Amino acid sequence: MDMQKTIASEISLQGCGIHTGNKATITFKPADIDAGINFIRVDLPGQPKIKAWAGSLLLDAKFGRRTTIGSAGQEVQTIEHLMAALSSANIDNINIEINNNEVPGLDGSSLNFLQAFDKAGIKEQAKERFVFEIKEPIYACDGESSIAIIPAKDFKVSYTLSYNHPLLETSFLEMVINAKDFKASIAPARTFCLESEVKILQDQGLGLGANYENTLVLGKEGVIKNKLRFKDEFVRHKILDLVGDLYLAGCPIKGQVIAIKSGHVLNLNIVQKVYQQKQKFANSASLPAGGLDATEIMKIIPHREPFLFVDRITYLEKGKRAVGIKNVTMNDYFFRGHFPGHPIMPGVIIVEAMAQVGGVMMLAAEENRGKLAFFLSIDNVKFRKPVVPGDQLVLEVEAVKVKSRTSQVRGRALVDGKVVTEADFVCALVGD
Repeated sequence: MDMQKTIASEISLQGCGIHTGNKATITFKPADIDAGINFIRVDLPGQPKIKAWAGSLLLDAKFGRRTTIGSAGQEVQTIEHLMAALSSANIDNINIEINNNEVPGLDGSSLNFLQAFDKAGIKEQAKERFVFEIKEPIYACDGESSIAIIPAKDFKVSYTLSYNHPLLETSFLEMVINAKDFKASIAPARTFCLESEVKILQDQGLGLGANYENTLVLGKEGVIKNKLRFKDEFVRHKILDLVGDLYLAGCPIKGQVIAIKSGHVLNLNIVQKVYQQKQKFANSASLPAGGLDATEIMKIIPHREPFLFVDRITYLEKGKRAVGIKNVTMNDYFFRGHFPGHPIMPGVIIVEAMAQVGGVMMLAAEENRGKLAFFLSIDNVKFRKPVVPGDQLVLEVEAVKVKSRTSQVRGRALVDGKVVTEADFVCALVGD
């Protein structure tokens, strides 16, 4: 039986971020069972906590060439090398305090993080860890780049790298990912770029903390002012990035990953699809086959037609997380006036639909049955794309902070795997 793990003692590292150049101290601390991986911005008022999972990904173009998570306007950049180390060390629960907006780049690999965890010690916890086995093939592509994940009994990565550079030949590497082999064969592989990209990246405000020691720079004659640790170090680092990004699914996975020329944008696209499949299948035994339909939803929350905006609950972890579905059709009453000839789902109704899923999440607990959930506040609302008839809204909510009478909830709505709306809201539980 594989149990959850955290670190045994506190340990810190210091360095500069590869992209921002900002100096940061990062301190790793043990965390409780089921806490997950949480970054804490200790340099900001209130020391906001940002959970490392698919729901906190920042996918704006300005965060290209690295993996960034954020919440309520705060962010932590370039987490992929650290996430790869956490994944390979089988660390499920950890608090990561950081006093700037980017994880230190150190030597540009995962090796220093793994060495720190070895020094801190890894502690087994008294609960079995959840490993999600891919149930159905998942696929994402962008031009010549693609990733597929198919069911398998191990975590296996097959990666094909190909650059338009005479010294960076097409290379392929396939391996089953485990702690021992990852540490020896993948963790030391460093990030890289072409010499021709350096000025372009710096003009974009990237690579400001990069140097020839923490980044392999490939010129016309080979690696500049450095030596390769492996003949195929470049493809090994691509696997490192992919392992780190996939850990943002919120748990380890079993499946064969087949990647061709993928980078962070495509990696994070597939992460969201893995997370959606996990939500579809994980803990399914706690729900009836097919989830909760409208009739069962109405036994939990008081909403009724025409103000019930959730058709089905597909995942429910009472008091913690829930996922619901709203099938948007031309028959929805609000399209009669919003807008004739150009139907668009009102943003306030999308937020209301998220809140109703949040209500199911909170009120499904036996101690809350019969209560009502009232809005107290709504913050950080963003509408990213119109929702129209024919769309299927996937409504994801997570409890951020729960007290006896109030709950702080983070929600987002997706169509075809892309976020269309997100919001934070606080609700009060009222009733006997």
